[in-house]
Amino acid sequence: MLSDQEIAKLISALTNLKHKILMVMLYSTGLRVGEVVRLRPEDIDSSLKLVLIRTGKGGKDRDSNLLDAALAMLRNYYQEYKPQKWLFPGVKPGLHSRSHSAKVFIHAKAGIHKDASVHSLCHSFVTHLSEAGTDLRYIQELLGYRSSKKAAEVYTHITSKDLRKIQSPLDRLVLK
Repeated sequence: MLSDQEIAKLISALTNLKHKILMVMLYSTGLRVGEVVRLRPEDIDSSLKLVLIRTGKGGKDRDSNLLDAALAMLRNYYQEYKPQKWLFPGVKPGLHSRSHSAKVFIHAKAGIHKDASVHSLCHSFVTHLSEAGTDLRYIQELLGYRSSKKAAEVYTHITSKDLRKIQSPLDRLVLK
């Protein structure tokens, strides 16, 4: 899991607009790499601020929120790159590239000394939502899990913020 500061550092380290918006989309939507690289331009609904994920987790379609900041970056990206078939096309025309996303992530995390992968952006998204008090059922829906039990098994962590909330029994005693 990456902290807020590490996510900001990672995204800020990228100078290529395509790479930057790719990482922003991974983190801000919680999508998996395979889902992001299969996005098509028409999957972005800017008026409703939604991203349509086709045949995502469990082979079903679902929506994810599109934040204003990500939408503004996407608009700049559209103007500069004019994507056709895929929102994030690979090096070879007409294809998307999952492995390229991993390479972009590794390049961007140069100053971050954690054992993290591009999928860490999804884990961080979920952890940060959970820490902010988002109900697990909403997180379950965003990620496409059928069962909240499965989502809880995969994505509930004990974070340092959670640990700080624990009150010691000694704190409740009135000592003389």
